Amino acid sequence: MEQITQWIELNLRLSISLQEKLFYSLIGLAFIWATRLIVLAVIGRRTKDASVFYRWRKSSEYIALTIAVLLIGRIWIEDLQSAATFLGLLSAGLAIALQDPITNIFGWLFIVSRHPFEVGDRIEIGESAGDVVDVRYFQFTILEIRNWVNADQSTGRVLHIPNRKVFNETMANYSKGFAYIWNEIPVLITFESDRQKAKEILLTIVEKHAGHLTVDAHERVREAARRYMINYENLTPTLYTRVEASGVLMTMRYLCNPQQRRGSEHDIWEDILEAFDHEDEISFAYPTQRIYYHPVENNNTPTSEANKLDME
Repeated sequence: MEQITQWIELNLRLSISLQEKLFYSLIGLAFIWATRLIVLAVIGRRTKDASVFYRWRKSSEYIALTIAVLLIGRIWIEDLQSAATFLGLLSAGLAIALQDPITNIFGWLFIVSRHPFEVGDRIEIGESAGDVVDVRYFQFTILEIRNWVNADQSTGRVLHIPNRKVFNETMANYSKGFAYIWNEIPVLITFESDRQKAKEILLTIVEKHAGHLTVDAHERVREAARRYMINYENLTPTLYTRVEASGVLMTMRYLCNPQQRRGSEHDIWEDILEAFDHEDEISFAYPTQRIYYHPVENNNTPTSEANKLDME
């Protein structure tokens, strides 16, 4: 061993103390890395849940990184103290040159400490929206929704967003706090329809699909009220009526899971169409247009004798 260290000192210009620090640093990193792999292997055998394994993998990564920094720093601390001035100037230059990566690191620290969102949450930040599938030191990843898909469903694209966006972009979390979102479905019927019967049908349908969420929603509101000024009282499905130019607009308002908004609309509309098919007194309304055409042959043509074209 002495011969090896002497050869390295003569040929590579590395002192014996520096060689010891490098050796212990490599041994420490190898031990931390091997321990993490063993822990993940044990967890992988004991659970088949991908989300549980993902949390263990990310948590072990953070813990291993922290231990490695403390261990390597303890080994090299004496040399770092002797080069404090140099490192101070170097860090100032790096802070300017690497402004965005450093801001991303602080963004990551904000995400893991304040938890504005977690893996699995549905968020909207800036012009991007989707489900969070990964959080790393410099960026977080979402599975995109909307865009060319005309609903809150996945487009199939994975978006990598810099962590610094949490500081300078407005962010909405669909899953934090209340855990539900309000959704509305407008149904337009003709003025001649039986409005009372239509109202009963729509209330029955929306109650069928969303009424069971009310109890859980009240509990979620109580939990959210501890952190946010949320004070919902009426969480049951309801119906609002408004007169439009083409008919009477009845809007169903109900709670739903953010990831199930389109599915809930589909189920509700299927029931509405089926129910209205059996009701002769209820008809959907739609915009109509009526045009009167008066051909002008001479100025003496009476209006009552003009041809009329009624188009709908």
